[in-house]
Amino acid sequence: MLGKGSKLFSILFLKCPRCHEGAFLQGNPYELSKFNKVREHCPKCELKYKIEPSFYYGSMYVSYGVGVAVAIAVYMLILIFGLELSLVGIFGSIVVTLVLLMPYIGAVSKSIWANFFFKYDKQIAEKVR
Repeated sequence: MLGKGSKLFSILFLKCPRCHEGAFLQGNPYELSKFNKVREHCPKCELKYKIEPSFYYGSMYVSYGVGVAVAIAVYMLILIFGLELSLVGIFGSIVVTLVLLMPYIGAVSKSIWANFFFKYDKQIAEKVR
């Protein structure tokens, strides 16, 4: 389920959607000088990551959904662990978590968006290994 060939592998590990070998971003999501910059091409299979100018604007909608999912997950974890937090404490926990995860959420959202449009190709993946 999480091995190469699954969409989840490509999304979580920020790999090329077609070959699952090459890096999707120019650097680490937390590297401020290259903050969530998508490469022009896959370094392994040469897939062009941008279909058109402003292609990744659609990932903002995905980012919103991922952010809401993270906020709900934090709230559920607070309930599961039985933490006695006030409403302000719960809100603060959610905000701090979202701020800390913001670079990764943005990167994952771009990867999800790219995986909507590019499919994994096993033959190409075997060639580039």
